[in-house]
Amino acid sequence: MRTQNSATSRTTIAVTATGSLRTEPVGAASGTGASDARTGSAGKAAADPRTRGTLLAGLGVISFSLTFPSTVWGLESFGPWSLVAVRSTLAALIAGAFLLAGRVPLPERRHWAGLAVVACGVVIGFPLLTTLALQTSTTSHAAVVVGLLPLTTATIAAVRTGRRPSRTFWIAAVSGAVVVLGFTLKESGGSFSTGDLYLFGALLVCAAGYTEGGRLAALMPGWQVIGWGLVLCLPLMVVASAVTLSIEPVHLNAHGVIGLVWVAAGSTFFGLYVWYRGMAAIGIPKASQLQLAQPLLTLFWSVFLLGESLPLAAPVAAVAVLVCIAVTQRAKS
Repeated sequence: MRTQNSATSRTTIAVTATGSLRTEPVGAASGTGASDARTGSAGKAAADPRTRGTLLAGLGVISFSLTFPSTVWGLESFGPWSLVAVRSTLAALIAGAFLLAGRVPLPERRHWAGLAVVACGVVIGFPLLTTLALQTSTTSHAAVVVGLLPLTTATIAAVRTGRRPSRTFWIAAVSGAVVVLGFTLKESGGSFSTGDLYLFGALLVCAAGYTEGGRLAALMPGWQVIGWGLVLCLPLMVVASAVTLSIEPVHLNAHGVIGLVWVAAGSTFFGLYVWYRGMAAIGIPKASQLQLAQPLLTLFWSVFLLGESLPLAAPVAAVAVLVCIAVTQRAKS
């Protein structure tokens, strides 16, 4: 209600969301225009986190799409075991430096189990299994197999978090997975190789790491999730680096060094940093579906950077996958 005093200006007495009273100038609160302005600002503020989350998750997907070509380059200089060990060590040192610079306190004890899942799945398991697969599989073939990661992540997330995405979401997600799987079988002659088994194993451990990391990213900043996951592996990776470098031959060249630097700093640290922030903002199921575009981006990089032949079915798969992405992003989760 309004009150006016002859010795003071007019004010409005408003009831706040907590039930307390506050007074403010009428000019600041009265009028439909002011109310609409505040409502519009609030609406934009509510929409911005989801928009930023989608952009961050998308940036993570772009970073991840360069992982396989960079790994192939890295294998020109390092063996598969030493490449994984050294990349994890370098990424952990970068993460540790950021954590120290930010004076970030140690995570709570209840978070360490989840961080261990992130470390085993994302820091060690996925890089190792995909690197072993790329010794016998082409980058384009590996990319389309890993295209099943969104569905795998959404399934594990549904079990882990108890959330149940809508039927439309699942239909679109399964459709995208079927397209990717059909594309893979067509290009591989209708059978799965040893490299495919490595890749399927990589799907499971990575999906578990993504799910747990996405859950933790809602409780702490995403860069701290991957940062502590990397630091947790540092002692093991230092020892592994020393052992593997003494066993596997090293032949340094420009491609090898660039590939190592990218998979360590770009894919492992920066990519996961923005990815977990994006998942925290828009949810694990919807963020995971953005990765349906990852194999198509990797196909582009495989042609542009590695000179591989682009499969003829790629444009058709690209259109189908993008349609599935659009549906999953609009579906209620």
